[in-house]
Amino acid sequence: MNSRLSDACGGLRLRITGSKLNSSRTELGRKKYKTDHKIWASILSLFLWGIVGITATVGFAPTALALEYNKEILVDADFSGRDLTDSSFTKANLRQSNFSHANLQGVSFFAANLESVNLEGADLRNATLDSARLVRANLTNALLEGAFAANARFDGAIIDGADFTDTLLRSDEQKKLCKLAKGTNPITGRDTRDTLFCP
Repeated sequence: MNSRLSDACGGLRLRITGSKLNSSRTELGRKKYKTDHKIWASILSLFLWGIVGITATVGFAPTALALEYNKEILVDADFSGRDLTDSSFTKANLRQSNFSHANLQGVSFFAANLESVNLEGADLRNATLDSARLVRANLTNALLEGAFAANARFDGAIIDGADFTDTLLRSDEQKKLCKLAKGTNPITGRDTRDTLFCP
């Protein structure tokens, strides 16, 4: 009887010990799996960030941030050669400032004072020049294709080689500009007089 009881107890101990061993093996397996998983996740994450970094550096050209200079006094400011795409200079005082060879596509110069401003070789495609004061402005070889210039004043402006293709102008300003128009735009190859529909 005692031997049977001790055999039964021994078997029970072996089963308990075996199940403890199995559960500790399972726990070790889980920990190892988690560790391996974390290592591979880290490696994959680093790899993906490397691809994103290379793509961002090589694959995309940097874009200009649109800036706001509305109602600011920027007399004699130098913006030459800068990329100011879609920036806004609404009602700003820019008298005698330098925008030569600047990228001004889509820029708003609504009601801005552009008196004696240097816009030589500037890209003003689709810019808003409505109610702007371009008195004695230098627009030599400027590209104004598709610009909105209703109510803009160009008294005494230099427009040699400027391209006014599809620019919205008042008819009286267009006639004034035709008296001054000469030259050919070096980028588009269009004659200034032709772009203004001068007779």
